[in-house]
Amino acid sequence: MNYTIQEWLNLIFRWAHVFAAILWIGQTWLFMWLDARLHDPKEGGAVWMVHSGGFYVVEKQTRPELSRTLHWFRWEAAITWITGALLMVIVYYLGGLLIDADSPLSLTASIGASVALLVVGWFVYDALWMSPIGKNGLAAGVVSFALLMVFAYGSMMLFSSRAAWLQVGAIMGTAMTANVWMRILPAQRRLIAAAMEDREPEQWLADRAKGRSKHNSFMVVPVVLIMISSHFPVATYGSQNSLIVLGGVILAGFAAASVLRNR
Repeated sequence: MNYTIQEWLNLIFRWAHVFAAILWIGQTWLFMWLDARLHDPKEGGAVWMVHSGGFYVVEKQTRPELSRTLHWFRWEAAITWITGALLMVIVYYLGGLLIDADSPLSLTASIGASVALLVVGWFVYDALWMSPIGKNGLAAGVVSFALLMVFAYGSMMLFSSRAAWLQVGAIMGTAMTANVWMRILPAQRRLIAAAMEDREPEQWLADRAKGRSKHNSFMVVPVVLIMISSHFPVATYGSQNSLIVLGGVILAGFAAASVLRNR
């Protein structure tokens, strides 16, 4: 690919990726904040907010008023993932950064392994949290981190160190997007269908959707750290203890998310 064309594609998709991510994660964190406040008795069942030149009142309901327009938030997640995937193709698959001289696989095989890890990572994560272990948040969180580090170690054996870090971020980003499209949105559709048929909504669906949104609010913080790690190679992927540093970055991101969620 012509270098100038590649550079422009990199810039355009990176711009779109970052902007879509801002919209997606901004909405996620806003709703997380609202949900916490709407459970606070001091708020009286509604939250009053001021922004720009207006005042806003938000009230949480378990059943939608079907006569009103229902606003969905879904395409931001899809666009973030699609542009991220295109960036991975341009920068790593076609840009020569996926493997180095010590990589055990050919470029074609490495690309296949990278895609397979994204798919397998989602199914492993989803199966874990759908299993009985998932009912214990702390235990499932510990196991999730341990499995993620296994994926990180495998990535470092297959890819260049820089690509391995990005691969781990992509695994979490893929899980976040799949949470939206395969767990949160289907649950919301079933809740709306129940309301339209005048049936009692299944609370476990709402709980699952809320739980996966919570997961996304935790995963996004280390994902952003991993995204910007390529600008700091000495401290991150270029370190002699790259795997340990990556684990520390992920844990630091989770800790930061925990602090932010409790504010």
